[in-house]
Amino acid sequence: MKYTRKLLILFTLGLSSFPSLAEEGALATFKALKPAVALELAQATLKACREAGFQVAVAVTDRSGVTQVILRDQLAGAHTPETARRKAWTAASFRTDTVTMMEETQAGKMQSGVRFVSEAMMIGGGIPVTAGGTMVGAVGVSGAPGGDDDHKCAEAGIAAIEDSLMF
Repeated sequence: MKYTRKLLILFTLGLSSFPSLAEEGALATFKALKPAVALELAQATLKACREAGFQVAVAVTDRSGVTQVILRDQLAGAHTPETARRKAWTAASFRTDTVTMMEETQAGKMQSGVRFVSEAMMIGGGIPVTAGGTMVGAVGVSGAPGGDDDHKCAEAGIAAIEDSLMF
């Protein structure tokens, strides 16, 4: 009985040292791109690609990979909107750019199995968008002659809205 009482006291003291849900908050808070900024990013990226001589599609997702904006230049291929969306989704989902994903998931590498994830697009052109060290969305580009050029356009688009991302 004495042993049980001591355990009960220790248990009660232990519970009181943990913050309650009310103190921590039961809900998560996070930053995300507003639709106007997502559109600005898509337009800036499309402009960068045009200036480089490429007709592309650009997709911008929120931090969870849900599409916010898709823009397709008039001469971009019919496949480019879906490819851009999948690149942005991949960057958001895996929280890394698709050039890195392409390299790290090659056959024979430890992470090669993620290439079988439905929707994943391991081709350059998808980049997470961060603000203040937090991922707030992702951008994907498709239609330039190669993934490296898609990637450069995405970088230029992000750079063009960098001031909007400061908080």
